[in-house]
Amino acid sequence: MNKNQDSEKSVIQKAVSIFFALVLWHIISVAVGMDMLLASPVKVAVRLCTIWLEEGFFKTIIFSLLRISSGCIIAIITGILLAVFASRFHIIEILLWPYVITIKSVPVASFIILCLIWLSFTQLTVFIAFLIVFPVVYSNILAGIKSTDVKLLEMASSFKIPWWRKFIFIYLPSIKPYLISASSIAMGMAWKAGTAAEVIGVVKGSIGEKLYESKIYFANADLFAWTIIIVILSVALEKILIHLIKLFFSRIEKI
Repeated sequence: MNKNQDSEKSVIQKAVSIFFALVLWHIISVAVGMDMLLASPVKVAVRLCTIWLEEGFFKTIIFSLLRISSGCIIAIITGILLAVFASRFHIIEILLWPYVITIKSVPVASFIILCLIWLSFTQLTVFIAFLIVFPVVYSNILAGIKSTDVKLLEMASSFKIPWWRKFIFIYLPSIKPYLISASSIAMGMAWKAGTAAEVIGVVKGSIGEKLYESKIYFANADLFAWTIIIVILSVALEKILIHLIKLFFSRIEKI
């Protein structure tokens, strides 16, 4: 079976899985019998078709998208740079260790509430997205650098290969799968943490504010519609980010 057939089979399997999930959702919504508790997938689909016509819809999308994506991208860049320095200077890895462990362990809600004291509402989303993504990227890149083949590095040193060639042809191939994996996880985590910050902080003009309003007014269809929009944005941006990373590595490999 070739790759195209495997891909088609995977798409069909996922489509069937989604279909059964929607059927189960509909059955449960009928059993509950109250839209304010659980809207049916049909009503959510109808709401999705009308919600984008509302005034300020695209402004809300852009508001959250720019801030959450910015926090994620800054965290990826910072995580890569600090991982490189930590791999070169062990003292940096030791100094960063308690912060990375703390960020991984402390609930997101605790950080959000604490940051509400220090930051403005517009800064909150960027910082929380950054905070949650950073340890994932940092840990993965550091692990990738440490997994670099020692024999290749020794051979490069023996032949006095320039540092930039070692970086391109030895370190980058080692880092690549770790960076792709980290970036794939990072975008989803950024959206989860970012929208949570918007909901708790009730950030005006954000998607989180729309989720909060859905809860206040018992607009269950709106809640599901905005949640689906968040999932679509998260998945789309993840695919774009992964594509750009793979494109970067393919260009580097041609040097």
